[in-house]
Amino acid sequence: MNQKNYQRELDKILEKLQAEAKVPRLLLHSCCAPCSSYVLEYLSQYFEITVYYYNPNIYPPEEYEKRVAEEERLIGEMEFLHPVKMIAAPYEPEEFYGIVKGLEREPEGGERCLKCYELRLREAARLAKEMDFDFFTTTLTISPLKRADKLNAAGEKAAKEIGVAFLPSDFKKRNGYKRSTELSKEHGLYRQDYCGCVYSMREREKQREERW
Repeated sequence: MNQKNYQRELDKILEKLQAEAKVPRLLLHSCCAPCSSYVLEYLSQYFEITVYYYNPNIYPPEEYEKRVAEEERLIGEMEFLHPVKMIAAPYEPEEFYGIVKGLEREPEGGERCLKCYELRLREAARLAKEMDFDFFTTTLTISPLKRADKLNAAGEKAAKEIGVAFLPSDFKKRNGYKRSTELSKEHGLYRQDYCGCVYSMREREKQREERW
């Protein structure tokens, strides 16, 4: 079975919006400033965006606060065609630990990560519905280490359950990831070397030890 081309699906939606001269409201779930940099540069041409920083998986608490601060700084420094705002959710790690209980030993990219994606996208969908956004999506597909099919499936599932439109994406396409690294350098952004949770941190530390 051929894999969906999510960039092509996004292109079609953007072309339709431009033809109709519409500027919809988008709730953009963001995992960190580096990943959101290119996505904001790209999508702010078509949408009024509110960045939603909801990541209860992040460990430790200081890392959460650091990522929030970098996201806020980036939004303040970048220039956009349409308005970009931000909502930072409270740090509630128990939400993450509750949904991954029993999956602590799963490898990165496995079932634990899928549950984490679903948690964050469901919450983004809930807020998008509550605040009457036209679409919601996530910056997560920009990562070369994350599968766009899994993320889009989680987004589509949440959209169907909650009743709000999900914007498909594969932001790593068209050199999106490369552009995000360029923007990160331009703005001097803090770039973490692990996905965010304590399990990904331990896996990265183990990899470092093995290299030494």
